Amino acid sequence: MASLAALGVALVAAGTVCLTSGCSTIGYYAQSASGHLALVRAAKPVPEWLADAQTPPALKARLELSQRIRDFAVSELKEPDNASYRRYADLQRGAAVWNVVAAPELSLRLQTWCFPVVGCVGYRGYYDRATADAFAHDLRAQDPGLETSVYGVPAYSTLGLLPGDMFADPLLNTFIAYPEGELARLIFHELAHQIAYAKGDTVFNESFATAVERIGAQRWLAEHASPQAREEYERFDSQRRDFRALTMRYRDLLDALYNGPGSEADKRSAKATLMRDLRAEHEALKRERWGGYSGYDGWFARANNAAFGVLAAYNGLVPNFERLFEREGRNFNRFYTEVRRLAALPLAERRHALP
Repeated sequence: MASLAALGVALVAAGTVCLTSGCSTIGYYAQSASGHLALVRAAKPVPEWLADAQTPPALKARLELSQRIRDFAVSELKEPDNASYRRYADLQRGAAVWNVVAAPELSLRLQTWCFPVVGCVGYRGYYDRATADAFAHDLRAQDPGLETSVYGVPAYSTLGLLPGDMFADPLLNTFIAYPEGELARLIFHELAHQIAYAKGDTVFNESFATAVERIGAQRWLAEHASPQAREEYERFDSQRRDFRALTMRYRDLLDALYNGPGSEADKRSAKATLMRDLRAEHEALKRERWGGYSGYDGWFARANNAAFGVLAAYNGLVPNFERLFEREGRNFNRFYTEVRRLAALPLAERRHALP
C-alpha cells in the first residue's frame, strides 16, 4: 500500500524555506501548499455527506464503514482520536498525489531530497501528474543513467502536525471504495504515522506503519468483517504476499549483483537477464495462481531500480516491528512507547535496538 508520510508536513515550513535554503525550490513548496489546501477545502464532515440526499447510497455505506473502522482504530489499536478521516472529499482524480522516485542504473539506493521538519526522504510528491512526469523527465535529462518511477498515491499523512480540524487528513475518493480489509489497512497505516516519526528514516517510518496496518487489519477482519469480506481480503492478500515474495527476492538478487564483483558491462547484462526472469515469473504467477489477475501488470511493465527501491522502504523492517509488538505483550500502548523511544535515537542505534 502506498503512503506519503512526509510530504504534507513540508507545508509547515513553506513560508520560510527561502530564508534557509534559497529560492530554487520555492515553486515546489508552492505547489505543495496550494495542492494540500485545495484537498482539505474540498472535504466536508462525514455527517454532512450522510445527511445529503444527493450522496449516492453506495458512498454513504462506505463512509459509514469508514467511521466504524476509524472508531476501531481508537478503541482497539489505540491510535489518535482526532479529526483525521472524519471528513471526506471527492478530488475528481485517481490519486491524491504522484510520487517521483529515482535510482542509479546499477544501484537500488534512492535519490533523496531534504526538507525542513521531516528531514530527507526518497521521493518528491506532486498534486498534478503532468508536473510529476516533467520532473522525472528533467532528472533523466540531467543524468541519463538515472532510472525514475512515477506512481500515484491514494493517501498521505501530515503526521497530525497541522492545526485545526479543517487541516486533518481526510477520507478521499481515491481509496474509499477499496475492499473492506484494504480500507481498514490504509486508515490504520496513515494514523500510525501520527504516533511516531523518525526524521529522515523512511524505512523505519513506513515499516512501522505497515506493521500496524497488518496487525490492525487482522483484528478488524476477525472481529467485525463478514465472511465475504474476509474471503475477499484473503484472496487479495494472497496475491499481495506472492507479489512481495517475488519482488523482494529479485530485489535481493539485484542488490547482490550491483554490490558484487564484475564490470559495469557484465552487470548490465546480468541485470537484463534478471528483469526478463522477473517478468516471466510474474506471468507464471498470473497463469498458475492468480487466475489471470492483472492488477500488478503496470508495476512489472515499469519495474526498474527506482521501483525496487520503494518496495524496500515499506517492507524492510516490518518483521522487526512485529517481533517488537510480540515482545511488548501485544499491548499497543507499550508498543508505541517503545517505537517513539526508538524514533528519537540516532539512526545506527535505532537499527541496532530493533529486535
